[in-house]
Amino acid sequence: MIMKTKNLILLISILTLGFTFSASAQKLKSKVSPTATNLEQATFGMGCFWCTEAVFQRLNGVSNVQSGYSGGNVKNPTYEQVSDGNTGHAEVINFSFDPKVISYAELLEIFWKLHDPTTLNRQGADEGTQYRSVIFYHTKNQLTEASKYKTLLTQKKVFGMPIVTQIVPFKSFYKAENYHQNYFNANSKKPYCRMVIQPKVDKLEEVFKERLKK
Repeated sequence: MIMKTKNLILLISILTLGFTFSASAQKLKSKVSPTATNLEQATFGMGCFWCTEAVFQRLNGVSNVQSGYSGGNVKNPTYEQVSDGNTGHAEVINFSFDPKVISYAELLEIFWKLHDPTTLNRQGADEGTQYRSVIFYHTKNQLTEASKYKTLLTQKKVFGMPIVTQIVPFKSFYKAENYHQNYFNANSKKPYCRMVIQPKVDKLEEVFKERLKK
């Protein structure tokens, strides 16, 4: 992603603001009725789900990361159907997270920093509505946090271009075919993994080292 030099300082400030959001999220958590596991769900689309899965699998407090499809009008879609761009579905990951370990605000910070939220229906060479930038919120708190963060980034003009990330309610998730699951870990030597996914993983490990699993 290409940014103006003057926005680099703003990016650093966003890191700090992310922690402010985290504190806000901690207050919100006290109002949520506890569950048996205290785990919450999150669903993000930020281009190819192989990339997204590889990033979030590595975060401490995140578990059960699954690649799949969401946001469309076709039940139980296949990869071929979604790739045609006519199902309305986006490639996404759905996962569980422990808000006591990693807050939703922290997940949002990683979401926006590990892809380009200004390119409509495209990430790199992957083009089509299935590759759109999208947050499917599961709760009102998630909607509030995502909207707040997007508004702040827009006001600060951090990316130099308008943010096109959709923030829409979660309705359903369809797990992708088995060969899509755990893709990067199982195919790290393949060209796409080395050229496209590995740089994202490297950036994650550099910028968010303290949030990775041991």
